[in-house]
Amino acid sequence: MSGAMVAVPEFRLPLVPADLLREGGPAQYTVQEVLPVRDLPPALTAFRSAFRARGALAVLQHFDPVYSLLHHFQAVGTAVKEDALELMTHVVSHHSNELPAILGDSGLSHADRVAHLNALKMNCYLLTGLMDAFEMETCKSGLLENKKSRTKSSGSLWEEEREPILRLLTQLLQLDLRQLWGGFVVEEEFVSLMTGSSYRILENPGISLQRYRATREAVTHLLAAALVHYDHMFNATLKITQMLQHFEHVAPVFAQAVSLWVKEYGLKSLVAELLREVGQKYPLDMAHDASVIKGYAVFVTELAEQIPALVLSNMSVLLCHLDGESYMMRNAILAAMAEVLVQVLNGDQLEEAARGTRDQFLTMLQAHVCDINSFVRSRVLQLFTRIVQCKALPLTWFQSVVSLAVERLKDKAVVVVKNAIQLLIAFLSNNPFSCKLGSTDLSEPLKKEVQKLQEMRDRNRSTAGPGITPEEEWEAMLPEVRAAIQQLFQPLQEEEEEVLEVEKTVESTLKQITGLLRKLNYKCAARLTQKALGRFRGKEPFSSLIEENEEATILGVLKRLYTGSCPGENSEDPPHGKSGLENEEAVPEEQSQTELVKQEMLVQYLQDAYNFSMKITEALSLISKLMYENSVSVVQEAIEFFVTVSQFGVSEALSGVRRMLPLIWSKEPGIKEAVLNAYRQLYLSPSGDSGRARVQHLVRSLSLIMVDASLGTIRCLEEIISEFVQKDEIEPAVIQLLWEQFTLKSQCSSLERRAAVMLLGMMAQGNPEIIGSNLDVLVTVGLSEKVCEDYCLAQEVCNAISKLARNTKQALGKNSTPFRLPQNHMLFGHLSEAVTKGFAQPSCHWIPFMEAAVTLIYQLAEGAEEICAHILQACSQQALEKLKEDDGQKADSGDSPSRVSDGASSLPTFLLMHLVSLVGQVALQQVAYLEVSVSAELCRRRMLRDEEKTKNRSDRSTKKKRPQSTGNETTMEEELGLTGATADDTEAELIRSVCETELLDGKHLLSAFVPLVLKICNNPGLYSDPGLSAAAALALGKVCMISSEFCDSHLRLLFTMMEKSSLPGVRSNLLIAAGDLAIRFPNLVEPWTSHLYARLRDPCPSVRKMAALVMTHLILKDMVKVKGQVSELAALLIDPEEAIVGVAQNFFTELSNKGNAIYNLLPDIISHLSDPNCSIEEESFHTVMRHLLSYITKDKQTESLVEKLCQRFRIARTERQYRDLSYCLTLLPISERGLQKLQDNFDCFADKLQDPAVYSCFQTVLARFRRAGSKLEAKALAEELEQKVSAAHNRGLDSAETCQKGSATPMPEPAKRKPTGSSRRQPLSTANRDEDFVTPQPRSLRNQQRAKKRPPPRKAIITFSSDENSSEDG
Repeated sequence: MSGAMVAVPEFRLPLVPADLLREGGPAQYTVQEVLPVRDLPPALTAFRSAFRARGALAVLQHFDPVYSLLHHFQAVGTAVKEDALELMTHVVSHHSNELPAILGDSGLSHADRVAHLNALKMNCYLLTGLMDAFEMETCKSGLLENKKSRTKSSGSLWEEEREPILRLLTQLLQLDLRQLWGGFVVEEEFVSLMTGSSYRILENPGISLQRYRATREAVTHLLAAALVHYDHMFNATLKITQMLQHFEHVAPVFAQAVSLWVKEYGLKSLVAELLREVGQKYPLDMAHDASVIKGYAVFVTELAEQIPALVLSNMSVLLCHLDGESYMMRNAILAAMAEVLVQVLNGDQLEEAARGTRDQFLTMLQAHVCDINSFVRSRVLQLFTRIVQCKALPLTWFQSVVSLAVERLKDKAVVVVKNAIQLLIAFLSNNPFSCKLGSTDLSEPLKKEVQKLQEMRDRNRSTAGPGITPEEEWEAMLPEVRAAIQQLFQPLQEEEEEVLEVEKTVESTLKQITGLLRKLNYKCAARLTQKALGRFRGKEPFSSLIEENEEATILGVLKRLYTGSCPGENSEDPPHGKSGLENEEAVPEEQSQTELVKQEMLVQYLQDAYNFSMKITEALSLISKLMYENSVSVVQEAIEFFVTVSQFGVSEALSGVRRMLPLIWSKEPGIKEAVLNAYRQLYLSPSGDSGRARVQHLVRSLSLIMVDASLGTIRCLEEIISEFVQKDEIEPAVIQLLWEQFTLKSQCSSLERRAAVMLLGMMAQGNPEIIGSNLDVLVTVGLSEKVCEDYCLAQEVCNAISKLARNTKQALGKNSTPFRLPQNHMLFGHLSEAVTKGFAQPSCHWIPFMEAAVTLIYQLAEGAEEICAHILQACSQQALEKLKEDDGQKADSGDSPSRVSDGASSLPTFLLMHLVSLVGQVALQQVAYLEVSVSAELCRRRMLRDEEKTKNRSDRSTKKKRPQSTGNETTMEEELGLTGATADDTEAELIRSVCETELLDGKHLLSAFVPLVLKICNNPGLYSDPGLSAAAALALGKVCMISSEFCDSHLRLLFTMMEKSSLPGVRSNLLIAAGDLAIRFPNLVEPWTSHLYARLRDPCPSVRKMAALVMTHLILKDMVKVKGQVSELAALLIDPEEAIVGVAQNFFTELSNKGNAIYNLLPDIISHLSDPNCSIEEESFHTVMRHLLSYITKDKQTESLVEKLCQRFRIARTERQYRDLSYCLTLLPISERGLQKLQDNFDCFADKLQDPAVYSCFQTVLARFRRAGSKLEAKALAEELEQKVSAAHNRGLDSAETCQKGSATPMPEPAKRKPTGSSRRQPLSTANRDEDFVTPQPRSLRNQQRAKKRPPPRKAIITFSSDENSSEDG
């Protein structure tokens, strides 16, 4: 520098800006004047000119203008602020470039040094002040969060300039600035000034965004310079911990920064300081401030991911938080352990100490799988999943961790169950055992190798000869060993005995001790064992033998080592005293011993694999039950689990793959897509060497699902395959192979051929052309003359062709002509011939085929009724001919047991059964044809006429009035009166009139067979064959579907058979028929509803299941009134048959979706089930109520139920009812308002508290309320109620009388009451008399209603019978 420097007052960095305005003496710089805003631009211009002349020292005379700008920052214009920022940046940059030469000048005068020091502090103060002001303005305007609102402003300029300024300050800090302070330490205020802006930048929540990565790195390097050169460690530690408490977003930023400081600058001690600060935070204090906890937790977790080795070395200071109340801190520490296990303590080459630490961490993780907090349990399972996926879990820990995961499948928390499934999937995908985990794949090799191991052991024992065993040698040397051990506890006499030292590892120490025993040096061996017990405490074998004193413990360890029951002695030399010849013979003996060890390892490996397979099999049954949980994520994980298990060849997984099929109908898109993806992975992506092999595998796998599959399973699979077809995911080669199997061009079994037709039909659901283009092939091959050989195949052919009708052209437009085949099409000829030809042949498969054939004819044929009439005539003609033939024969041996006799005539039973089945199917399909096809066609034609009429009207718009039509021009519309809005009703009335007056009026062919059906149903003694009775009962139900008059007149017969028939098949068929009739004629069937409910207590499980299905369907469709009889369905929740329980559970699950239905029914259900006449055990009642009350989730419903249950205590008659009501209260989640309800209704149950069970239930309610935690007022209320409950319990009989006097309703005496609907219904009994069966009163004015236009059937509405008519909306 040229020229002498003028002495200036010292510039002291202020704590607050206002300090610079106060006088501090002549030696301290103070601001002379705060310039007004209007004077700032010229002042800054003067500063810029001075800067050009004097450089950075110009600030000594021009400090006040920039200080004034900071003082008025909010009021100053943007241009002025940006000009000041640019100016100060140039000044500091210029000064930074000058300083190296100035600092290196040994002749620098004191005045020059002071001037540059003041200038440096002033310039840095002004620049950092501007940085803070701009940063604060940016935060307030929200420019970092809202990118769209960014405009050219001071904020946007600051974002551009921020990073270069930070790099400038970093460059400045990297200089040796101590020279300016006379070689001493740079003052702490200056370092804080330089770093403060960096910390304030990090406080901005938007700094963690990806686009500010460069800014974060600049801040990191600036702070690193302060840490390395200016002893900023203490302040940095304090500042970082404070910011972690107050700003959640900085945790990952600081974790990244600390990682960089460690890796690039070697600041490892900072990690120890930070973790020590976190560890010293008192856990109870942290539990009350979630924001503090979250910052620390994220920081520890992120830091462990970045630098796990350093976190491991400081882990001990964090372990105290594992016992704290904060679950987030527990999660963070456990996550840090997991990262250490994955990145540091991983592999087989770990030292003994590292293995011990690894096992300790794994033990801690295992312990927290059962943590009290579900988030911790869930997190630990996630961590184990990561450990398994990274192959960091030792094989010895596999079984225990898998067992824990299987146990967590029963957890109440959904998130825990979900992560348990994910862990099991990870175990499967990363298992070290085998790609095939089926029990059969593993059990056979295990048995074989175990047998081989046993043979090797026997061979070794036989070759060893009658020599002295190690046990015998030990007994011989035992006295000397005891003496040597006793000397250990005496004062040392020889100094050299203390020279022996314990080896570093357990294995080497065991070898050392065994060698001393072989050399008969018992004293040294005992002393070494004593030391090892102290050093390797907890390690095998020094942990398993803990005797009553140390002497016995040492003796036990030495015995194990010498006799060979502990590893270590096999590698040592044999005891001394052996001859050279024996040593030579020991060589093959050692080889056989090596082979034996290898075999033992192989057996252990197979045993571990088998145990793992068994655990996976155990998990299958648990996860299968989770597939219908309410949680979408759990269901998705369960589906993924079964996909993974299937890929590992576990045969039991097929049941789960089938069980997920109904989920294709789920309303949740995520679940439906998961099912599609599962089947896509399992069947559309099979492995194979060639395309043909993959196609064959796909077809074979899909065929396997359909073996013994139910109709529901097949329907679900059809939906899945049709989805694949619509998305073009089925290869043409698959369809080609299926056609080859069907036509026998490709060799296959009859089951595979049938499956091929079924799969083609499923694909036709998505693309009808698959069937339509090959219809002739289906007819000629599937319905050929050989149809009698395989009716099942013919039935599936009919089902496949029927897809043409279900995917008709109506889907493209309402007015399109429906797809129908001409009456003379070859299909109907083949069907007619196949049905009539098989009619006279006994076959159990003919009836299902006939039903499919008749249905197909009505779906596709023009003039279907004529074709079926021809079939009926041909079959009845065969029956008549058979009857005449039998009448003409004189059988000496009498009637055959397989014939039905009626006077002189007789017919084979199967023939009669075929005939009534055919009649019933034709009747049902005729009704369906009229109601669906004909009705739709009438509607279509009417719409066409309306369109034509509208078109003509528009064409003749010039004419004022349309000429009246003549009689010949009268349209069908005018004849039928189809005008306006009544057209639909008139068409429906036309269809109903045909059904009511024509189909059974004596002129129609069906009416000729009705007497036969009625005769069989009315004479069960004469027609006693079970199959014939069931067929006739079903036919009766189908005929009843035709006419309401016929139905009404024969309902008594139908329900009588349902009540009294001893054949389960008859009762089941009539239940199905009654369900259909309830939908078609709800008003007629409604009086008989109690008889439908009665079948829910049928002694036959199949009938109960059918009754449950029918009632479920009717109630959910609102076709049956839900009364107190629904308790019969609730009783099925404890049915011995699991399938029936499943139906009942599904019913209540669906019913719970219908508003407040279950809530309204609960009081009546409780009353009926707790009634002594109901004969339901108390434990069974508890099971039912646990299920039903789980649907009560709304607070208002809970509160109302509490009040209702309390009121029920007044009318309860028995102790059992008291106990049942009080138990129901324990199942409700009592809230504060619910507790108030208990308090308000205390008099209702006070006198019942003498019963120990009732008292215990109320104690449970109060205890659960206290555990839930609540306000002080609620706790006081709970304590008050508890005191009243305890007092009432202890009063005794005298106090009970007092309570009764205060009660509004005294306890009534047990009396006979009028039996309810549930008590009238009794189990099936053949002793019922006919007069006991009362026919409900028929509807009045039926004939008059029939004469008039019949309105459409009214839709029944559910009405709930309860003690209160109002329902809670909750």
